[in-house]
Amino acid sequence: MSTARRRTTRMRSFAAAAAVGILLSACSVSDPEAPASDSGEGGGGTFNIAVGIDPDTFDPAGQTTTTVQNMVDYVVETLVTVDEEGTVSGKLAETFEVSEDGLTVTLGLKEGVQFQDGTPFNAEAVKFNLERIKDPNLTVPLGAPFEVIESVTAVDESTVEIKLLRPSPGFLSALSVTTAAMIAPGSVTAEGNTNDNYQNPVGTGPYTFESYTAGESVTVQKYADYWGEEPHYDTVNFRVVPEAATRESLLLAGQVDMIILPPVSDLEALQNNSDVEVILGESDRSIFIALDTLDPLWSNPVARQALNYAVDKQTIVDSVLFGAAEVMNGPMASSLFGYCETGSYDYDPDRARQLLAEAGAEGASIDLLTPSGRYVQDQQAAEAIAGYLREVGLTVNVTTSDFPSFLSRVNAPHSENTVDAHLLGWAPPYLDADFQMQMFRQANHPPAGLGTAFYTNPQVEELLARADVETDRDTREQLYCDASQVIWDEAPWIFLWTQSFPVVHSADVTGIDTTPTEKFDAIYARPAN
Repeated sequence: MSTARRRTTRMRSFAAAAAVGILLSACSVSDPEAPASDSGEGGGGTFNIAVGIDPDTFDPAGQTTTTVQNMVDYVVETLVTVDEEGTVSGKLAETFEVSEDGLTVTLGLKEGVQFQDGTPFNAEAVKFNLERIKDPNLTVPLGAPFEVIESVTAVDESTVEIKLLRPSPGFLSALSVTTAAMIAPGSVTAEGNTNDNYQNPVGTGPYTFESYTAGESVTVQKYADYWGEEPHYDTVNFRVVPEAATRESLLLAGQVDMIILPPVSDLEALQNNSDVEVILGESDRSIFIALDTLDPLWSNPVARQALNYAVDKQTIVDSVLFGAAEVMNGPMASSLFGYCETGSYDYDPDRARQLLAEAGAEGASIDLLTPSGRYVQDQQAAEAIAGYLREVGLTVNVTTSDFPSFLSRVNAPHSENTVDAHLLGWAPPYLDADFQMQMFRQANHPPAGLGTAFYTNPQVEELLARADVETDRDTREQLYCDASQVIWDEAPWIFLWTQSFPVVHSADVTGIDTTPTEKFDAIYARPAN
């Protein structure tokens, strides 16, 4: 049954502690099918959504960005889901069991499901997909949680046994991530696809991939033989509109039904407009400036601390983001299990100048790269940050690009072309510090992952390695807190804020919500009347 619900403007808080508690329970859990919604039958028409960025890839395994994952999620499905309380439930896997020693995960698959190419969804398909994620020749930016897989066995048509190299408290939750969504095995060589250039996804979801026009739109069509609840709309069209003001204009003119990331300066006016509904979803996305810690100048933690003191984050939140964010006081969002408050870098330009002098970085030049339209007021925030850095004597050059080009530059091996600093956001797809901490591990330096600051510290690596296998909840939480303190002090980022996730939709539609992992939930949108 769809959990989408229409809500007016609201902020939610979630129990982060629940994100881990059930993950290693040696129990079987099922998700009974609910009757189809009346709203799903006899529907039709097109639902139009305006987003800010062009997709970089439609391959589930290649995902880097929640907005693109949202599009891909219309076509593909995962084995399990995780709700806002951190509870794991079955999806394509009806049941799951974890052995007492935490080393074996057994999945009981839903029967009678088929991929959109007509081939059966079965244990062999699951084996193919999980082994594909582990393929060293395939780039899987968010693949770190799956490195723990030792082997995958198709026991029978509907039973899969996964052997792990070590206990992994977050593994079941990781199976809910779009990276681990199921694609038809034969589709990797069909319709122009290849295993490492997979751009026409074939899944088990309620919509089939129809078309993509770069810089313009992505279109999906309702899948007539979908196994689950039928959505209302025949067609969903994602329009690529980088400018927030243009997205807003399209919504107010009735040319689209929903937008994400409207101009935050207009939120109050939108809230007072009876023609639209505003959702201010809580997000676990931290926004930061990743610094090139391998650069001789910025390899010095003192120089990086100086940059943190130079920027008045709260003023930017108030004046540029219009309050749609909270300043970070640790290297992750407070909604994640494992969060603890680690300190603050209060605005102190005099101290920033002093530390820059100590580090030999007075008058240094910084190239700052930012996307435009990906995050709340991203380009505007980058310009404001550059202004503060200039005030402490630095020369700052700001450049921007479309998001696929931005990603191709920052997600590349370190070289002389690596940019000094770039604005980036990171939203763990489940509410656990395990995924946030992938940003601070050497194994996830680009191109293997998105640890784009190229930061590593032996103490952090040791603490995180212990957390990887720790099944005691309190001990694991403390390990993440200890690692956070080291990371905060070494400042591989200019720590900025945790943003809200504004979504605005026409009052003529309902069934739309957001998730705490910064996705919109609109597959079961339908007319309000």
